[in-house]
Amino acid sequence: MRKTTRTVMVTAALIALAACSKKPKPADLPPPPPSETMPATPPSSSNVAETAVPGSRADFLAQAGSDTVLFATDSYDVDSQAQSILTAQVAWLRKFPNVRATIEGHCDERGTREYNLALGERRAQSAKAFLVNAGIDASRLTVISYGKERPAAQGSDESAWAQNRRAVTVVPQ
Repeated sequence: MRKTTRTVMVTAALIALAACSKKPKPADLPPPPPSETMPATPPSSSNVAETAVPGSRADFLAQAGSDTVLFATDSYDVDSQAQSILTAQVAWLRKFPNVRATIEGHCDERGTREYNLALGERRAQSAKAFLVNAGIDASRLTVISYGKERPAAQGSDESAWAQNRRAVTVVPQ
């Protein structure tokens, strides 16, 4: 009886070792789940609009097209291109009457700090005035000027300066 018990134990040990020694070959492994693979094409901009939470910053950018209007040198006049952008922002703000926005005024690097803070304020106020005149409640809009402190583009040429002369409408995330 002792020999039988020993034989059974040895046989069980050999079966266990044999099972552990077999490793699957790469061809035997299943393919990775779809979530681990990269998509063949990036999502289109229309998909972004469809997936953005209504009333969110992403939705604002998708629906309004832009949060930024640009200005000429030493100017705070809202030109026709800026009016078009602000009109799209008005449409979105009307859809979401509980959303508040901050309008940031910015300038290029030329001029004194004080001058640029004042000009940035006038740019933000011009954008706000356009939105208010189009029917957006002024109490929903706040204004802040950053002057030349937060450039959108680095550089000391007309291309960079043109991108930095702006007003940006910021809605919460």
